[in-house]
Amino acid sequence: MKKEKEYEKEDKNIQEKKDDKTQKHSVVDDIQGIIIGSLMAAFGIAIFSHMNFLIGGTAGVAFLTQYTTVLTFGQVFFVINLPFYILAIKKLGWDFTIKTFIAVSGVSFLTEYIPKIFEFGEINPWFAAIFGGFLIGSGLLMLFRHKASLGGLNILSIYVQEYFQISAGKFQMVADTLIILAAFFVVDWRALAFSVLAAVALNVILAINHKPGRYRGMS
Repeated sequence: MKKEKEYEKEDKNIQEKKDDKTQKHSVVDDIQGIIIGSLMAAFGIAIFSHMNFLIGGTAGVAFLTQYTTVLTFGQVFFVINLPFYILAIKKLGWDFTIKTFIAVSGVSFLTEYIPKIFEFGEINPWFAAIFGGFLIGSGLLMLFRHKASLGGLNILSIYVQEYFQISAGKFQMVADTLIILAAFFVVDWRALAFSVLAAVALNVILAINHKPGRYRGMS
């Protein structure tokens, strides 16, 4: 009986290894995932910038800086993420850090470039908040599933999920809400209210679709 259980356990381990191997992301998978995820996030950020909305994390700090100085979102977002790469290297490895650096660089560039090729007109604020939040959330989801992020609190949220089994979406929802509320004196109350709605829309995508153990694809 004992030997049979040992054989069953061994067969189960072998099957799990096979499953992990068949679900492993290829380099092409990672490239398209990072490119599309960065583009989706950048487009959502461009909508928020047009509407003077905010978002949480380092992106929120970049927005606040953009609204109060002559610096652009892309410039601040790229620079402010640099210290977080140290934590990423130590806790999440070089592979994750390199992919995240590429994603952050891509978003920083695209947020500067998108308004030059796509002219935004009048956008309903309800649609902008919900659709923009869904876009950014979906972009982040793609990046997470290819072992990348947009740096800053994204790195912390993945670290917390990996080591403490706390949902990345729930962790970031709390952090984002606090950051948006701290911006009360920077934007008007309507933009702030829609920013909270946008944060909820963004993190609903993550909370529902990015739970520990649900997605087993690896890079």
